[in-house]
Amino acid sequence: MTDSPVQVPGTLLTLRRAGAYHTMTLVAPGVAERFRPGQFVALAVGGEQSSMLLRRCFFVREVKPDYGGTIEIVFSVRGKGTGWLAALRPRDIIDVAGPLGRPFPLPRDPVTCVLLGVAHASAALFPLAAVLRQRDCRPCFLLGGAGSDDVLGARGARRAGDSVAVATRDGSLGSAGQVEDLLPELIETAGADVVYACGPLDTLRTVTRIAAGYGIPAQVAVEEPMACGTGVCMACALPVVGDDGATHMVRTCVEGPVFRGERVRWDDVGTIPFDALGAPRALRLGERP
Repeated sequence: MTDSPVQVPGTLLTLRRAGAYHTMTLVAPGVAERFRPGQFVALAVGGEQSSMLLRRCFFVREVKPDYGGTIEIVFSVRGKGTGWLAALRPRDIIDVAGPLGRPFPLPRDPVTCVLLGVAHASAALFPLAAVLRQRDCRPCFLLGGAGSDDVLGARGARRAGDSVAVATRDGSLGSAGQVEDLLPELIETAGADVVYACGPLDTLRTVTRIAAGYGIPAQVAVEEPMACGTGVCMACALPVVGDDGATHMVRTCVEGPVFRGERVRWDDVGTIPFDALGAPRALRLGERP
């Protein structure tokens, strides 16, 4: 089976509300078979006559061979595009492109893994946990959100992982505070060998720093808005240090969304560093543009 993405008419199988989120299951032949944990799909929204040209990108929470191959995504209504998705009914057709992006690298040997996720970005961690189990690894979940309704999949994580810890900013579920506050203790008690994380950039920056302090790698799936999902628009560019030691402005949707945390220049996100390859000459020379 080729790893090349496909574009298919997906059939809506189920759409249900769970807390702050909508969970959508689609029959998408070819997408489920090609999917690897950490990849995402891009859905066309608004219908054929819509003025909403850009797709909406979502991490995949689950894939199944049932009904010809199904994928499950989780989203919250944030605008017209996701509002359109939330109003669909079973058997409606959605144009699906995927799977897209670079997946999580997997350990060669059985190891203990921390899986840290914030809000609906945690969806990316559940198919990862299933594959890690197949490799005799121990996945330990850390899930967080603003409140109890924002924590995704705490019950499912108890079945998928060796342990589950939860943190909410308002203290309504689990510990009060940021989910990354629980990371040092879990790394120590579990004897973690690697951290996998998905969430906002600020969270991933902190996770990377903590993991580096313990001398273990952090593989991070960046929850950066992706407008096209195919690398054309360059709206999701990040400064990342390549194997050659140089900084490259890479596209989250193509070269990511998974990166080695220590390779991302977190303090320079949102800018073009002066020493990045291809930076404007004025920036490289430290001059005013």
